[in-house]
Amino acid sequence: MKKTKFSKLVNEKIDSSKTHTIDEAISLLMEFKKTSFAESVDVSYNLGVDPRHADENIRLNLMLPHGIGKKVVILAVVNADKEKEAKDAGADLVGNKEYLEKIKSGWTDVDKIVVTPDLMSEIGKLGKVLGPKGLMPNPKSGTVTNDIEKSVKELKAGKIDARVEKNGILQSSIGKTSFSESDLKENFKVLHSAVMGAKPNSFKGTFLNSISISSTLGPGIKIGVE
Repeated sequence: MKKTKFSKLVNEKIDSSKTHTIDEAISLLMEFKKTSFAESVDVSYNLGVDPRHADENIRLNLMLPHGIGKKVVILAVVNADKEKEAKDAGADLVGNKEYLEKIKSGWTDVDKIVVTPDLMSEIGKLGKVLGPKGLMPNPKSGTVTNDIEKSVKELKAGKIDARVEKNGILQSSIGKTSFSESDLKENFKVLHSAVMGAKPNSFKGTFLNSISISSTLGPGIKIGVE
């Protein structure tokens, strides 16, 4: 198969057997960024955990210092007394029964859903629709709460809710290729600290197997395991 100009450039610039420091990795990543749009910059951790064990089912909820550069569409499912709070905080869609009916019919055109605890029983009935989309609100992620204002503002600011998948992979965005290299580096350091801090006390074996960073259309670049 004939190699494209892009693949040739990747092969010239990146040695797939070599690992890089975060500084080197981000600099390399920026060499491949597209000029037509800002790509997402994602980090993937291959962890040695088994999420079937409760203490190894790692979930992270944190704010990155520079956000992730993504517009987050938020639905607030609340009663009338919380509607103004949700709207003032920046929720894109606010309501109750009308949205529950839409979701029941398969509608999921939002990025996050926040709900007050008293309405969680109604949301829970929609698990077959929301679960596969990763939209089910959860108290641990701060999306089931009476403090709707705080939840909406944090999500709008780019709060991360990342969890380990069944194969031990944990993935998270750390920004866009339109960010400066220093901002991406700072975001990575906060994420990395959170991942390493989430190692269960009872865990035996190798916790961190590998780390890679990539942009939406760019190649994966390995980061040295510390």
